[in-house]
Amino acid sequence: MNTPLLPETKFPKVGTTIFTVMSALAAEHKAVNLGQGFPDFATPPELVDALSRAMAEGRNQYAPMAGLPALRQAVAATAGRLYGCSVDLETSVTVTSGATEAIFDAVMAVVRGGEEVIVLDPCYDCYEPAVDMAGGRAVHVPLDPRDFSVDWERVREAITPRTRLLMINSPHNPAGTVLSADDLRMLASILRGTRVLLLSDEVYEHILFDGRRHESVLRVPELAERAFVISSFGKTYHCTGWKIGTCIAPPALSAEFRKVHQYVTFCTFTPAQAALAEMLEKHPGHAAGLGAFYQARRDAFAAALRTTRFRPLPVHGSYFQLVDYSAVSNLDDRAFCRSLTIDHGVTAIPLSPFYEAPPAGQRLARLCFAKVDATLEAGIARLRKV
Repeated sequence: MNTPLLPETKFPKVGTTIFTVMSALAAEHKAVNLGQGFPDFATPPELVDALSRAMAEGRNQYAPMAGLPALRQAVAATAGRLYGCSVDLETSVTVTSGATEAIFDAVMAVVRGGEEVIVLDPCYDCYEPAVDMAGGRAVHVPLDPRDFSVDWERVREAITPRTRLLMINSPHNPAGTVLSADDLRMLASILRGTRVLLLSDEVYEHILFDGRRHESVLRVPELAERAFVISSFGKTYHCTGWKIGTCIAPPALSAEFRKVHQYVTFCTFTPAQAALAEMLEKHPGHAAGLGAFYQARRDAFAAALRTTRFRPLPVHGSYFQLVDYSAVSNLDDRAFCRSLTIDHGVTAIPLSPFYEAPPAGQRLARLCFAKVDATLEAGIARLRKV
Protein backbone atom coordinates (compact mmCIF):
# COMPACT_ATOMS: atom_id res chain seq x y z
CA MET A 1 0.00 0.00 0.00
CA ASN A 2 1.33 3.41 -0.91
CA THR A 3 1.82 5.87 1.91
CA PRO A 4 -0.03 9.16 1.20
CA LEU A 5 2.37 12.05 0.67
CA LEU A 6 -0.04 14.41 2.45
CA PRO A 7 -1.78 12.41 5.20
CA GLU A 8 -3.68 15.42 6.51
CA THR A 9 -4.14 19.06 5.62
CA LYS A 10 -1.85 21.56 7.29
CA PHE A 11 -4.71 24.07 7.56
CA PRO A 12 -7.90 22.14 8.39
CA LYS A 13 -9.93 25.30 9.03
CA VAL A 14 -9.01 26.95 5.73
CA GLY A 15 -11.25 26.29 2.75
CA THR A 16 -12.23 28.04 -0.47
CA THR A 17 -13.38 31.58 0.27
CA ILE A 18 -17.14 32.16 0.25
CA PHE A 19 -16.65 34.91 -2.34
CA THR A 20 -15.12 32.46 -4.82
CA VAL A 21 -17.83 29.90 -4.14
CA MET A 22 -20.72 32.32 -4.60
CA SER A 23 -19.25 34.07 -7.64
CA ALA A 24 -18.76 30.68 -9.34
CA LEU A 25 -22.36 29.82 -8.53
CA ALA A 26 -23.48 33.18 -9.94
CA ALA A 27 -21.62 32.55 -13.18
CA GLU A 28 -23.01 29.02 -13.46
CA HIS A 29 -26.61 30.22 -13.09
CA LYS A 30 -26.20 33.58 -14.88
CA ALA A 31 -27.29 35.40 -11.73
CA VAL A 32 -26.97 39.11 -11.04
CA ASN A 33 -23.90 39.09 -8.81
CA LEU A 34 -24.52 41.48 -5.92
CA GLY A 35 -22.31 39.33 -3.72
CA GLN A 36 -18.60 39.79 -4.37
CA GLY A 37 -17.43 43.26 -3.40
CA PHE A 38 -16.00 44.67 -6.58
CA PRO A 39 -17.27 47.84 -8.29
CA ASP A 40 -18.28 47.62 -11.92
CA PHE A 41 -17.70 51.31 -12.59
CA ALA A 42 -15.00 52.43 -14.99
CA THR A 43 -11.59 53.13 -13.49
CA PRO A 44 -10.91 56.90 -13.78
CA PRO A 45 -9.63 57.54 -17.32
CA GLU A 46 -6.81 59.72 -15.99
CA LEU A 47 -5.53 56.73 -14.03
CA VAL A 48 -5.81 54.37 -17.00
CA ASP A 49 -3.95 56.87 -19.16
CA ALA A 50 -1.24 57.22 -16.53
CA LEU A 51 -0.83 53.43 -16.39
CA SER A 52 -0.52 53.15 -20.17
CA ARG A 53 1.99 55.99 -20.23
CA ALA A 54 4.07 54.41 -17.46
CA MET A 55 4.28 51.13 -19.38
CA ALA A 56 5.07 52.90 -22.66
CA GLU A 57 7.84 54.82 -20.90
CA GLY A 58 9.45 51.54 -19.88
CA ARG A 59 8.55 51.46 -16.18
CA ASN A 60 8.09 47.73 -16.30
CA GLN A 61 10.87 46.36 -14.10
CA TYR A 62 11.07 45.75 -10.37
CA ALA A 63 10.10 48.63 -8.15
CA PRO A 64 12.01 49.13 -4.90
CA MET A 65 10.90 46.52 -2.39
CA ALA A 66 9.03 49.04 -0.20
CA GLY A 67 7.40 50.74 -3.20
CA LEU A 68 8.15 53.59 -5.58
CA PRO A 69 9.33 56.64 -3.59
CA ALA A 70 6.87 58.90 -5.44
CA LEU A 71 3.93 56.74 -4.36
CA ARG A 72 5.14 56.39 -0.79
CA GLN A 73 5.60 60.17 -0.65
CA ALA A 74 2.06 60.70 -1.93
CA VAL A 75 0.67 58.23 0.62
CA ALA A 76 2.55 59.91 3.47
CA ALA A 77 1.40 63.37 2.35
CA THR A 78 -2.22 62.22 2.03
CA ALA A 79 -2.18 60.69 5.51
CA GLY A 80 -0.72 63.88 6.93
CA ARG A 81 -3.34 66.04 5.22
CA LEU A 82 -6.30 63.87 6.19
CA TYR A 83 -5.32 62.67 9.65
CA GLY A 84 -2.87 65.26 10.99
CA CYS A 85 -0.03 62.78 11.42
CA SER A 86 3.61 62.84 10.40
CA VAL A 87 4.58 59.79 8.32
CA ASP A 88 8.09 59.13 7.03
CA LEU A 89 7.98 57.67 3.53
CA GLU A 90 11.31 55.84 3.94
CA THR A 91 10.69 54.08 7.24
CA SER A 92 6.90 53.87 7.62
CA VAL A 93 5.16 53.35 4.25
CA THR A 94 5.17 50.04 2.36
CA VAL A 95 3.31 49.31 -0.88
CA THR A 96 1.85 45.80 -1.12
CA SER A 97 0.04 43.61 -3.61
CA GLY A 98 -3.36 44.41 -2.17
CA ALA A 99 -4.59 44.89 1.37
CA THR A 100 -4.90 41.13 1.83
CA GLU A 101 -1.15 40.74 1.38
CA ALA A 102 -0.59 43.57 3.85
CA ILE A 103 -2.81 41.87 6.44
CA PHE A 104 -0.95 38.57 5.97
CA ASP A 105 2.46 40.28 6.17
CA ALA A 106 1.56 42.12 9.37
CA VAL A 107 0.28 39.00 11.11
CA MET A 108 3.23 36.88 10.01
CA ALA A 109 5.66 39.60 11.07
CA VAL A 110 4.63 39.77 14.72
CA VAL A 111 2.55 36.73 15.74
CA ARG A 112 4.48 33.77 17.11
CA GLY A 113 3.30 30.22 17.69
CA GLY A 114 0.77 30.00 20.52
CA GLU A 115 0.11 33.74 20.73
CA GLU A 116 -3.43 35.09 20.57
CA VAL A 117 -5.00 37.53 18.14
CA ILE A 118 -8.33 39.16 18.96
CA VAL A 119 -10.76 39.53 16.04
CA LEU A 120 -14.20 41.10 16.18
CA ASP A 121 -16.95 38.96 14.65
CA PRO A 122 -18.23 39.25 12.03
CA CYS A 123 -14.79 39.82 10.50
CA TYR A 124 -13.37 39.60 7.00
CA ASP A 125 -12.59 36.03 6.12
CA CYS A 126 -8.81 36.39 5.59
CA TYR A 127 -8.09 37.42 9.18
CA GLU A 128 -8.23 34.05 10.94
CA PRO A 129 -6.43 32.08 8.19
CA ALA A 130 -3.50 34.51 8.48
CA VAL A 131 -3.43 33.91 12.23
CA ASP A 132 -3.58 30.14 11.73
CA MET A 133 -0.72 30.22 9.24
CA ALA A 134 1.39 32.20 11.72
CA GLY A 135 0.77 29.51 14.36
CA GLY A 136 -1.35 31.81 16.48
CA ARG A 137 -4.87 31.42 17.82
CA ALA A 138 -7.74 33.70 16.88
CA VAL A 139 -9.86 34.81 19.84
CA HIS A 140 -13.30 35.85 18.60
CA VAL A 141 -15.15 38.68 20.33
CA PRO A 142 -18.64 39.17 18.86
CA LEU A 143 -19.99 42.56 17.92
CA ASP A 144 -23.49 43.44 19.12
CA PRO A 145 -25.80 41.41 16.85
CA ARG A 146 -28.35 44.24 16.74
CA ASP A 147 -26.21 47.14 15.52
CA PHE A 148 -22.69 45.63 15.17
CA SER A 149 -21.19 48.01 17.72
CA VAL A 150 -18.11 47.00 19.73
CA ASP A 151 -18.52 45.91 23.33
CA TRP A 152 -15.20 47.27 24.57
CA GLU A 153 -15.51 45.61 27.96
CA ARG A 154 -15.62 42.22 26.24
CA VAL A 155 -12.52 43.23 24.30
CA ARG A 156 -10.78 44.20 27.56
CA GLU A 157 -11.74 40.89 29.13
CA ALA A 158 -10.39 38.97 26.11
CA ILE A 159 -6.86 40.34 26.55
CA THR A 160 -4.50 37.91 28.27
CA PRO A 161 -0.70 37.74 28.69
CA ARG A 162 -0.69 35.74 25.43
CA THR A 163 -2.46 38.43 23.39
CA ARG A 164 -0.17 39.78 20.69
CA LEU A 165 -2.48 41.58 18.25
CA LEU A 166 -5.97 43.08 17.99
CA MET A 167 -7.55 43.45 14.54
CA ILE A 168 -10.17 46.14 13.85
CA ASN A 169 -11.96 47.22 10.68
CA SER A 170 -13.65 50.56 9.95
CA PRO A 171 -15.64 51.21 7.82
CA HIS A 172 -16.69 47.66 8.48
CA ASN A 173 -17.07 44.82 6.02
CA PRO A 174 -19.66 43.30 6.07
CA ALA A 175 -21.74 45.38 8.51
CA GLY A 176 -21.22 48.90 7.10
CA THR A 177 -20.64 50.39 10.56
CA VAL A 178 -17.91 52.90 11.43
CA LEU A 179 -15.90 53.48 14.58
CA SER A 180 -16.27 56.84 16.34
CA ALA A 181 -13.69 59.03 18.05
CA ASP A 182 -15.10 57.73 21.36
CA ASP A 183 -14.45 54.16 20.18
CA LEU A 184 -10.80 55.00 19.53
CA ARG A 185 -10.47 56.70 22.92
CA MET A 186 -11.84 53.58 24.58
CA LEU A 187 -9.51 51.40 22.54
CA ALA A 188 -6.52 53.52 23.54
CA SER A 189 -7.43 53.19 27.22
CA ILE A 190 -7.73 49.41 26.91
CA LEU A 191 -4.37 48.97 25.16
CA ARG A 192 -2.49 51.48 27.31
CA GLY A 193 0.15 49.68 29.37
CA THR A 194 -0.13 46.43 27.39
CA ARG A 195 2.17 44.86 24.79
CA VAL A 196 -0.74 44.32 22.42
CA LEU A 197 -0.21 45.51 18.86
CA LEU A 198 -3.00 46.76 16.59
CA LEU A 199 -3.94 46.05 12.99
CA SER A 200 -6.43 48.57 11.59
CA ASP A 201 -8.06 47.58 8.30
CA GLU A 202 -9.13 50.89 6.73
CA VAL A 203 -9.60 49.92 3.09
CA TYR A 204 -12.94 51.79 2.87
CA GLU A 205 -11.52 54.92 4.51
CA HIS A 206 -12.97 57.29 1.88
CA ILE A 207 -16.48 55.79 1.78
CA LEU A 208 -18.44 57.26 4.69
CA PHE A 209 -21.93 58.73 4.73
CA ASP A 210 -24.12 61.37 6.35
CA GLY A 211 -21.27 63.70 7.24
CA ARG A 212 -19.30 61.15 9.25
CA ARG A 213 -15.53 61.52 9.48
CA HIS A 214 -13.21 58.56 9.11
CA GLU A 215 -11.58 58.04 12.49
CA SER A 216 -8.30 56.57 11.39
CA VAL A 217 -6.00 55.07 14.00
CA LEU A 218 -3.44 57.50 12.57
CA ARG A 219 -5.31 60.33 14.29
CA VAL A 220 -4.42 58.92 17.74
CA PRO A 221 -0.65 58.94 18.36
CA GLU A 222 -0.71 56.37 21.17
CA LEU A 223 -2.56 53.95 18.89
CA ALA A 224 -0.52 54.75 15.76
CA GLU A 225 2.71 53.95 17.59
CA ARG A 226 1.62 50.30 17.96
CA ALA A 227 -0.37 49.88 14.74
CA PHE A 228 -0.28 48.57 11.21
CA VAL A 229 -2.74 50.79 9.31
CA ILE A 230 -3.76 49.14 6.05
CA SER A 231 -5.57 50.59 3.05
CA SER A 232 -6.29 49.82 -0.59
CA PHE A 233 -6.25 51.80 -3.83
CA GLY A 234 -8.55 49.23 -5.45
CA LYS A 235 -11.54 50.33 -3.39
CA THR A 236 -10.82 54.02 -3.93
CA TYR A 237 -10.19 53.99 -7.69
CA HIS A 238 -12.52 51.17 -8.85
CA CYS A 239 -9.54 48.97 -9.81
CA THR A 240 -9.65 46.02 -7.42
CA GLY A 241 -7.94 43.84 -10.03
CA TRP A 242 -4.78 45.92 -9.79
CA LYS A 243 -4.26 44.66 -6.21
CA ILE A 244 -2.35 47.66 -4.81
CA GLY A 245 -2.46 48.20 -1.05
CA THR A 246 -0.44 50.09 1.54
CA CYS A 247 0.68 49.66 5.11
CA ILE A 248 1.64 52.58 7.34
CA ALA A 249 3.41 51.55 10.53
CA PRO A 250 6.08 52.97 12.83
CA PRO A 251 9.67 52.21 11.77
CA ALA A 252 10.25 49.21 14.04
CA LEU A 253 7.02 47.52 12.93
CA SER A 254 7.61 48.45 9.28
CA ALA A 255 11.04 46.82 9.44
CA GLU A 256 9.49 43.53 10.60
CA PHE A 257 6.64 43.88 8.10
CA ARG A 258 9.09 44.30 5.20
CA LYS A 259 10.97 41.15 6.20
CA VAL A 260 7.84 39.22 5.27
CA HIS A 261 6.79 41.37 2.32
CA GLN A 262 10.14 40.93 0.57
CA TYR A 263 9.66 37.16 0.45
CA VAL A 264 5.94 37.14 -0.34
CA THR A 265 5.89 39.43 -3.39
CA PHE A 266 9.14 41.45 -3.03
CA CYS A 267 7.52 44.30 -4.92
CA THR A 268 4.22 45.29 -6.47
CA PHE A 269 3.27 46.01 -10.10
CA THR A 270 5.53 48.94 -11.01
CA PRO A 271 3.54 50.84 -13.67
CA ALA A 272 0.44 50.85 -11.47
CA GLN A 273 2.47 52.36 -8.64
CA ALA A 274 3.66 55.11 -10.98
CA ALA A 275 0.13 55.76 -12.21
CA LEU A 276 -1.29 55.96 -8.69
CA ALA A 277 1.45 58.35 -7.58
CA GLU A 278 0.50 60.63 -10.48
CA MET A 279 -3.21 60.29 -9.66
CA LEU A 280 -2.70 61.26 -6.03
CA GLU A 281 -0.62 64.27 -7.04
CA LYS A 282 -2.74 65.59 -9.90
CA HIS A 283 -6.28 64.49 -9.01
CA PRO A 284 -6.62 64.56 -5.21
CA GLY A 285 -10.33 65.34 -5.41
CA HIS A 286 -11.37 61.85 -6.52
CA ALA A 287 -11.19 60.29 -3.05
CA ALA A 288 -12.90 63.29 -1.47
CA GLY A 289 -15.96 62.75 -3.67
CA LEU A 290 -16.40 59.04 -2.97
CA GLY A 291 -18.61 59.49 0.09
CA ALA A 292 -21.23 61.52 -1.80
CA PHE A 293 -20.96 59.24 -4.84
CA TYR A 294 -21.67 56.10 -2.85
CA GLN A 295 -24.19 57.71 -0.50
CA ALA A 296 -26.47 58.41 -3.46
CA ARG A 297 -26.18 54.76 -4.48
CA ARG A 298 -26.79 53.57 -0.92
CA ASP A 299 -29.93 55.68 -0.62
CA ALA A 300 -31.34 54.62 -3.98
CA PHE A 301 -30.57 50.94 -3.34
CA ALA A 302 -32.10 50.99 0.15
CA ALA A 303 -35.23 52.69 -1.16
CA ALA A 304 -35.55 50.07 -3.89
CA LEU A 305 -35.05 47.27 -1.36
CA ARG A 306 -38.00 48.61 0.63
CA THR A 307 -40.21 47.68 -2.33
CA THR A 308 -39.20 44.05 -1.72
CA ARG A 309 -39.60 41.76 1.29
CA PHE A 310 -35.94 42.29 2.23
CA ARG A 311 -35.29 44.75 5.07
CA PRO A 312 -32.15 46.89 4.67
CA LEU A 313 -30.11 47.60 7.80
CA PRO A 314 -28.45 51.00 8.40
CA VAL A 315 -25.19 51.56 6.49
CA HIS A 316 -22.73 54.26 7.61
CA GLY A 317 -19.72 53.35 5.48
CA SER A 318 -18.30 50.91 2.87
CA TYR A 319 -20.32 49.84 -0.18
CA PHE A 320 -22.15 46.91 1.40
CA GLN A 321 -25.77 46.59 2.42
CA LEU A 322 -26.90 43.97 4.93
CA VAL A 323 -30.47 42.78 4.48
CA ASP A 324 -32.72 40.86 6.82
CA TYR A 325 -34.47 38.14 4.81
CA SER A 326 -36.51 36.66 7.69
CA ALA A 327 -39.77 37.76 6.01
CA VAL A 328 -38.78 35.70 2.96
CA SER A 329 -37.34 32.48 4.33
CA ASN A 330 -36.32 30.64 7.48
CA LEU A 331 -33.43 28.87 5.76
CA ASP A 332 -29.97 29.38 7.24
CA ASP A 333 -27.98 31.98 5.35
CA ARG A 334 -25.79 29.62 3.32
CA ALA A 335 -28.76 27.63 2.10
CA PHE A 336 -30.76 30.77 1.45
CA CYS A 337 -28.00 32.44 -0.61
CA ARG A 338 -27.63 29.30 -2.71
CA SER A 339 -31.38 29.22 -3.27
CA LEU A 340 -31.48 32.93 -4.07
CA THR A 341 -28.81 32.41 -6.74
CA ILE A 342 -30.14 29.19 -8.26
CA ASP A 343 -33.88 29.82 -8.03
CA HIS A 344 -34.12 33.60 -8.31
CA GLY A 345 -30.99 34.70 -10.16
CA VAL A 346 -29.49 37.06 -7.57
CA THR A 347 -26.28 36.34 -5.67
CA ALA A 348 -25.69 37.55 -2.12
CA ILE A 349 -23.05 36.62 0.45
CA PRO A 350 -24.14 34.79 3.63
CA LEU A 351 -22.99 36.36 6.87
CA SER A 352 -22.14 33.20 8.80
CA PRO A 353 -18.68 32.70 7.14
CA PHE A 354 -17.62 35.96 8.82
CA TYR A 355 -18.22 34.39 12.27
CA GLU A 356 -16.74 31.70 14.44
CA ALA A 357 -20.22 31.16 15.93
CA PRO A 358 -22.99 33.11 14.21
CA PRO A 359 -25.89 34.28 16.41
CA ALA A 360 -28.68 31.72 16.58
CA GLY A 361 -31.50 32.48 14.20
CA GLN A 362 -29.68 35.31 12.40
CA ARG A 363 -31.14 35.78 8.91
CA LEU A 364 -28.85 38.28 7.23
CA ALA A 365 -27.11 38.45 3.85
CA ARG A 366 -24.68 40.95 2.32
CA LEU A 367 -25.32 42.76 -0.94
CA CYS A 368 -22.91 45.10 -2.75
CA PHE A 369 -24.23 48.37 -4.19
CA ALA A 370 -20.97 49.34 -5.93
CA LYS A 371 -22.64 48.54 -9.23
CA VAL A 372 -23.92 50.50 -12.21
CA ASP A 373 -27.63 51.36 -12.26
CA ALA A 374 -28.48 48.63 -14.76
CA THR A 375 -26.96 45.93 -12.51
CA LEU A 376 -28.77 47.15 -9.40
CA GLU A 377 -32.07 47.55 -11.25
CA ALA A 378 -31.82 44.02 -12.63
CA GLY A 379 -31.11 42.68 -9.15
CA ILE A 380 -33.99 44.58 -7.57
CA ALA A 381 -36.42 43.43 -10.27
CA ARG A 382 -35.58 39.83 -9.41
CA LEU A 383 -35.66 40.41 -5.65
CA ARG A 384 -39.20 41.81 -5.95
CA LYS A 385 -40.30 38.39 -7.15
CA VAL A 386 -38.86 36.51 -4.16
